[in-house]
Amino acid sequence: MEYSISQVARMAGVSSRTLRHYHDIGLLAPSRVSGNGYRWYGRRELLRLQRVLLLRGLGMPLEAVARTLDGETDELTALRRHREQVAAERERLDQVLSTIDRTIAALSGRAPIGDEEFFTGLAEARNRFREDLAIRYGDGAGGHLSAAGQATSGWTREDYERAAERGRRLFASMSRARERGVAPGDPEALDLVSEHHQAICALWPADAAAYHALGDLVLDNPEQRAMVANVDPLLPPWLAEAVRAYAVHRLGHGTPGSPT
Repeated sequence: MEYSISQVARMAGVSSRTLRHYHDIGLLAPSRVSGNGYRWYGRRELLRLQRVLLLRGLGMPLEAVARTLDGETDELTALRRHREQVAAERERLDQVLSTIDRTIAALSGRAPIGDEEFFTGLAEARNRFREDLAIRYGDGAGGHLSAAGQATSGWTREDYERAAERGRRLFASMSRARERGVAPGDPEALDLVSEHHQAICALWPADAAAYHALGDLVLDNPEQRAMVANVDPLLPPWLAEAVRAYAVHRLGHGTPGSPT
């Protein structure tokens, strides 16, 4: 059985743009491309996509994913290796969970925790995000995130908590709009995304093209998607589309003279 690119995107929880990108870079070719340019995928391609997303979920850069998959011919051996990687990721998440538990214990007065411990296990997520930006959009984008890290290096625990709370409130407002049937391209949605854009630009000077591309990372970067889905599991695709719409309609992405 074959599936269209939109069907595969829905099944896998990624964007059609991401699948086209994977095709363009040689990571995931469709089983065939029809005369009208439509891409079609079979079971073999679905299995490869599953493995791509698994490795991406483990934080592996796209170039490394391609090398890994292209160097493997034995599916069973490949799955066993991926199981080892998942086990390693579970260990990393256990470290993050331990940090959260210690923080809860400290806030409830059961055990003290130093300010440095508060961030244990969280730096890796930022590093993966920086690598993702650099691979997709060049070293300059990753460098901007490094500058953002320096800008927040003096933040206290309370600063991080306030920023996180602002983000949760914004995502909650977006979730309520989505539930009311507000489309991602509606003016109300774009007004909400304006606050998201301002928060991004306060740390990362993203131009129209970079902010448009950020819509894909809302879906494809595990930490970014989880941060949004934690508020509303159905919000990531809505927000991704709204971010792209904002870049087009409010920032002029794709218009003559704008960054593309």
